[in-house]
Amino acid sequence: MQFFGGSDISPSPPAPTAAGHNANVVYVFNRNGVCLFYREWNRPPPDPEYPQQDHKLMFGLLFSLKSLTAKMDPTTCGDKGNLGVPQLPGQGCSFHSFRTNTYKLSFMETPSGIKIILVTHPRTGDLREALKYIYGLYVEYVAKNPLYAPGTPIRCDLFNTNLDQYVRSIS
Repeated sequence: MQFFGGSDISPSPPAPTAAGHNANVVYVFNRNGVCLFYREWNRPPPDPEYPQQDHKLMFGLLFSLKSLTAKMDPTTCGDKGNLGVPQLPGQGCSFHSFRTNTYKLSFMETPSGIKIILVTHPRTGDLREALKYIYGLYVEYVAKNPLYAPGTPIRCDLFNTNLDQYVRSIS
């Protein structure tokens, strides 16, 4: 990051050298903020004493960003809607990603309230199609699975394997 004086405070991480080293973390939350799935690739694990802390911080960040984008929306004059209710694609003001000097967070919320977050290298491009593909994997291997109880943590080997293969191919 550079300030007005031009001094380099903390440089961006080096660009990934091989395919599959872009993705760091994926989260899947339900509409109530319960983390259904969490997977890391290129990131040190969170503090083992507080495993849920990372999930709560991420969901709080998403809620705050959704609230901010709703409040800043220039197309609505006083009606800011219910912040807890998922919106249909193209409805209202929403955000898709933000970037810092060390990571990029990409976000997608489905009409059913499933939230998918993918944290990647900051130089990674637009990941909206990648998030849609991950949601397709979720539908195919989790939602259609008769053994899966909605709202419980995802424990599906086919989902894990296919997600892992796909995420490693993101460049």
